[in-house]
Amino acid sequence: MTKHHNEAAPFRSQHPEKINAYLVGGGIASLASAVHLLHDAKVPASQIHILESSSVPGGSMDGAGTAESGYVLRGGRMLNFSYLCTYELLATIPSLSDPKKTVMQEIEEFNAIPENKTNAHARLVAKGAEGPEIVDVKQLGLSMKDRLDLVHMSLQTEGSLGTKKITDCFGEAFFETKFWYMWATMFAFQPWHSAVEFRRYLHRFIHEFKRINTLAGVDRTPLNQHDSIILPIETYLKAQGVDFRYNTRVTRFSFQESPQITVNEIHTDSKGTTGVIHVQDFDIVFATIGSMTACSSIGSNTKAPAPIPSTQDALKAPDGTWALWDSLTHSQHGAAFGNPSSFYTRPTESNWLSFTVTLHDPSFFSRLVEWSGNTPGTGALITFKDSTWLMSIVVPKQPHFLNQPEDVQVFWGYALFPDKIGDFVKKPMEACSGQEILNELLGHLNFPQHPTLESATTIPCMMPYITSQFLTRAHKDRPKVIPEGSTNLALLGQYVEIDEDTVFTVEYSVRGAQMAVYEMMGVNKKPKAIYKGEHDVRVLAEALKMLIT
Repeated sequence: MTKHHNEAAPFRSQHPEKINAYLVGGGIASLASAVHLLHDAKVPASQIHILESSSVPGGSMDGAGTAESGYVLRGGRMLNFSYLCTYELLATIPSLSDPKKTVMQEIEEFNAIPENKTNAHARLVAKGAEGPEIVDVKQLGLSMKDRLDLVHMSLQTEGSLGTKKITDCFGEAFFETKFWYMWATMFAFQPWHSAVEFRRYLHRFIHEFKRINTLAGVDRTPLNQHDSIILPIETYLKAQGVDFRYNTRVTRFSFQESPQITVNEIHTDSKGTTGVIHVQDFDIVFATIGSMTACSSIGSNTKAPAPIPSTQDALKAPDGTWALWDSLTHSQHGAAFGNPSSFYTRPTESNWLSFTVTLHDPSFFSRLVEWSGNTPGTGALITFKDSTWLMSIVVPKQPHFLNQPEDVQVFWGYALFPDKIGDFVKKPMEACSGQEILNELLGHLNFPQHPTLESATTIPCMMPYITSQFLTRAHKDRPKVIPEGSTNLALLGQYVEIDEDTVFTVEYSVRGAQMAVYEMMGVNKKPKAIYKGEHDVRVLAEALKMLIT
């Protein structure tokens, strides 16, 4: 990250007791910032203030519901050893189940148990003449042209790729290969997404090539990520005395009249009551910009989610993150804050639909285990490649929620093409109720409807901006973590620019938080270097071997 002449940083490092830190947003980026402000910058906990628009922290890393009403997960995350910043963070947080252990130790012990290890036996499923057929994915199905195109893309610079789409770099046949189906659904890429982001993933996750067909390198959390990661961090920070201000939406910042970027007022709205926080000398402000889950619409077992919003509805989202970023670009320092309209104005290119199924009958799980050869928690993604919706499901180890009864099972799924007509339910996924989505899944598996359909609760969720960070963009559309000339403002989340790292990962948010804390507070420390498997001859050889198989 480019160093800035922040004259206050030496003072801040020497006098942290004089600092108030205002963290806008309660997602993992702000929570990580709070931890590092406490541990590394020594800011008193009571002077760290987290301003969250909703009534709970966690941002997009959510998980809620009950066995009676149905559980809801908007998404899930695949962790792995290359998440060096994330794992460093979790190694400092006490486990909720055993305070003598850290969250990281809990995750390591969970994944070390042999029966918990990921080894997908049904990664891809095709539509056969007599029902679903598990695809042999020992080979990637790439032609020589596909291989050359992948190598060519990986060797290009981001400048040469510019605003190209993935489709601009590959022939049509590439998007029917087993490699594409596995890579695209593992990371949620669409063919029209940014070639630059796709290239970054090829480099960043080259170590996953050799096990893309089994996902054996994936680390799981014992429960869903909200209960296993967010809740322990929140509990720890509250115990230390960090100030959480819920139902507090930040609407805009005021700046000093100066060539430098210095926030002097934070304007808030709390349930219709407006307020102003006066930012004093040497205080700092961290703001999460943009939101991949803004305008999410939750349906029900009997009702479809709301339609995709209009292109400007992001600015009306209750969490206010898109509106806040947009307001920054209209300030006197607008040029330093990127271009949010590149990300929120194309919801038809960035949306997909997820669904969470709560089962009250064990027959579905029993059939799935017998058919797939994977017990819950070991199969990672199952993708139905011939599904018009391109549907995938994840069946985690049970229980998946803290309050989940023993006789209830939960699994999660998503589809990349919710505007397409279903193969069994003849309507677009986005117009389907939860029960209709489950019916479509049962059709692809050739499982009987009874007793699963009538005893399950399926809750769909439409997310218009879920992959907006993958959209084609110009180089300066994403602002720096600390904008040029900033004295007290840092930006966090999935829409800042961190060279060589990959968006749509927890690691991206945590790395950005560390960068912001260390520089803004003058801490003599840097985030761990981004893992680069391509610099390891063995990793590179294994990837090339898989590529040419």
